[in-house]
Amino acid sequence: MVPALRVIEREQHVLSRKHISKAALHVLYRLNKAGHDAFLVGGAVRDLLLGGKPKDFDVATNATPEEVKELFGHCRLIGRRFRLAHVLCGSEIIEVATFRGSHQDDDADARNSHIVDGRILRDNVWGSIEEDAQRRDFRVNALYYDISNFSLRDYAGGMQDLENRVLRLIGDPVIRYREDPVRMLRAVRLAAKLDFRIDAAAARPFAGLGPKLTEVAPARLFDESLKMFLLGDGLKSFHLLEHHDLLAFLFPATARALQRGDAALRALIETGLASTDRRVLEGKSVTPAFLFAVLLWGEVRKQALLWMGQGKDHSDAWSRAFRKVLAEQCQRVAIPRRFIFTVEDIWLLQPRFEQFQKNKVLRLLSHPRFRAAFDFLLLRRHESPQMCELGQWWTHAQQLPRNLLAKALSRHDNAPVVQVDDTAGVPAPHRRCRHRVNS
Repeated sequence: MVPALRVIEREQHVLSRKHISKAALHVLYRLNKAGHDAFLVGGAVRDLLLGGKPKDFDVATNATPEEVKELFGHCRLIGRRFRLAHVLCGSEIIEVATFRGSHQDDDADARNSHIVDGRILRDNVWGSIEEDAQRRDFRVNALYYDISNFSLRDYAGGMQDLENRVLRLIGDPVIRYREDPVRMLRAVRLAAKLDFRIDAAAARPFAGLGPKLTEVAPARLFDESLKMFLLGDGLKSFHLLEHHDLLAFLFPATARALQRGDAALRALIETGLASTDRRVLEGKSVTPAFLFAVLLWGEVRKQALLWMGQGKDHSDAWSRAFRKVLAEQCQRVAIPRRFIFTVEDIWLLQPRFEQFQKNKVLRLLSHPRFRAAFDFLLLRRHESPQMCELGQWWTHAQQLPRNLLAKALSRHDNAPVVQVDDTAGVPAPHRRCRHRVNS
């Protein structure tokens, strides 16, 4: 049953224009002045009511895309099945969507439907704000801020869900997930971001419809993966994917590796995701390559050690492992080649951390991927005591001037070798982890 419309007057809510971007206000005011309905809508309204800072401000209106384009000089229309207007205001782009309607005739609906990237798409028609609200995914996203009188319109019970900190879908969850399986991932991502629980009715279909994610275009799943893991809530998203048994449909190799009960691998993944979350919150840069290196390491290591156990050459075994695991992963999540190269560099540099000849140490310190590979080495400290010592050695080595480091390495060239268990670390010809670098 659709909840009745609830209008929340200006003095009864906390959303303020001072928290809305100037570009969005410019678009809203101009549409309204031209006689059109204009509303701030979706995630921006939701986040502002929760005290957050939206990254994007979307506008919904009864003006057609062509009418929007006539009003704004810097505007371009995008999309074929559903046209949107992108209004450029300085460096900011405001997306303006015309209210979407619904097909009244079931036969026409069937004729006009198409399966694209796992989604059921239909030829779109313009409609009323009420119809537009019912086409949105979650109730908390069907809140509209009216620029004409600064009131809020709640068409689906979204305010109640915000107060209860719960995610509920609009409509039948099974139908909505069949329309677009990525909504299951979106539920996980929003629950992690907002610290909400997913309503039981919204979570129940995951078990039966999770396999539908394998029908989604890998390029689209790459974008969804970045939203889940590189916006500051990656560890929460990872735990929710596991809890709802969705991880295997996104990262099958990761799910298999974790099912083996490898505590060191779990520590590596969770520590890596927590570190990435901290970097995002501190405003530091993050790269998808490091994320994929962390998530896929367990299966790569297993495959390489398996082939070496069958007599394969060390380098050949690792190369085969890289290709096999990355090829499988790209069938689910399309990792761009520029990131694949960085992932492989991070993995390939791991054996070089166990080689302590002076020239090799100095060359490694100068490698463009050294920092990412070193951060990855620190995550591996749970694999064995030797890996922990290795991380400590390289941490100290970086703190020394290069000339002092070179002298120290020359003095300790015959330092004892630490035996590293091949099942825990990357096999390498030199293991001199007990070097002591003296300043």
